[in-house]
Amino acid sequence: MKYYRLGKSGLNVSALGLGTNSFGGRADERTSVEIIHSAIENGITFIDTANIYTQTESERIIGLALEGKRHEVVLATKAGLVKGEGPNQRGSSRYHLMRELEDSLKRLRTDYVDLYQIHTFDPETPLEETLRALDDMVRSGKVRYIGASNYAAWELMKAIGISEKAGLNRYVSTQVSYSLADRTPERELVPMCLDQGVGIIPYFPLAGGILTGKYTSVDKAPAGSRADKEPRFVQKLSEQNLEFGQQVGKAAAELGVSSSVLSLAWLMHKPAVSTVIVGATRVEQLTDNLQSATLALDEATMQKLDQLSEPYRHGEPFAVYRLG
Repeated sequence: MKYYRLGKSGLNVSALGLGTNSFGGRADERTSVEIIHSAIENGITFIDTANIYTQTESERIIGLALEGKRHEVVLATKAGLVKGEGPNQRGSSRYHLMRELEDSLKRLRTDYVDLYQIHTFDPETPLEETLRALDDMVRSGKVRYIGASNYAAWELMKAIGISEKAGLNRYVSTQVSYSLADRTPERELVPMCLDQGVGIIPYFPLAGGILTGKYTSVDKAPAGSRADKEPRFVQKLSEQNLEFGQQVGKAAAELGVSSSVLSLAWLMHKPAVSTVIVGATRVEQLTDNLQSATLALDEATMQKLDQLSEPYRHGEPFAVYRLG
């Protein structure tokens, strides 16, 4: 396994990280625990979750799986998206974040998280309130580092400016939808992160499975797939996306690897990317994806993939989560 610094912080994270939004849902408790243990055994140290994943089941299962192994991982969670129906059960106010951190710590069975991330920008809460709350969390020892997610480049830059002016801990990372099928972060976010030393953590690195090659028809989804379990995802299965997935598959076959491995490796070769989080519902999926951390792509291959995916630099992001 390769390890990279998270932005310009001193924290090292595994090139391949484990995403856990299927734990307690598409992956049951037993399978989820097996996946976590397999990940650790294979050198994956970065585990990412959130307070809302599978109605908090993801955090609970991770806490169970990490009994006796907590010190072996860099544990990241998030808060800020809608948690409930109450007026203070969303956003990044001090009130909401402090409460959610305590609840996450209980479910995760730990007294600290390594990376606490704001799940999305909150237009109704002053950024300084959010950043001072996060700074207090770091000073209390309950949080080691702080990160953002689903922030536009200008929102992230504004937050960094406020932190530096006020002498507060600043964001060391940001999560964003980024893949061969979504290169929109390269327009503004990637240059900003390179300039400011912020590490990028791509989510949906396989475009929800489109880059795995498992989707071959807009009308038929494999049993157990995201499109099968989450009907709203079907709208992503356009003819263009499916055709692109097949093209990536051909490029992967030429290298003797799977589409998933090639797509993940491409991201790992991109500037500012610190770790690539990918989910799994079976241990076998994780085992296959581990190859991406050791696959070296030469300049010719990178250029070929860049040219093939050029249309995905434009248009709308594959995914973005915002408060309504």
